[in-house]
Amino acid sequence: MQFNTLFFLVVASCLCLALANANYEDCCLKYVKTLSPLIQKKAVKYRMQVTDGGCNIPAVVFTMKKGRVYCANPSDDWVIKMMNAIDKNKNNDGKKTHGKGKVGD
Repeated sequence: MQFNTLFFLVVASCLCLALANANYEDCCLKYVKTLSPLIQKKAVKYRMQVTDGGCNIPAVVFTMKKGRVYCANPSDDWVIKMMNAIDKNKNNDGKKTHGKGKVGD
């Protein structure tokens, strides 16, 4: 009888630990206050983190050229400007100039 109880407690503990670890993957827990202009230029993409599941704060997650990530407050002005700059760069990547002419010549 004691063996069954002990076995049940061990299995239940392992299950709880496995579920707890799954909830906090890839979540920002705090924001950076600012990024230097040099670091901002290295940002290649971003994603939005919403407050659901294990993520407790809304955030913009910036990914740099070498894969490093930074979490920022989506309501900060510098964050909005950085998101717009990344979007602008993505839109300009598809438009290439030929020779000295204008786009589409």
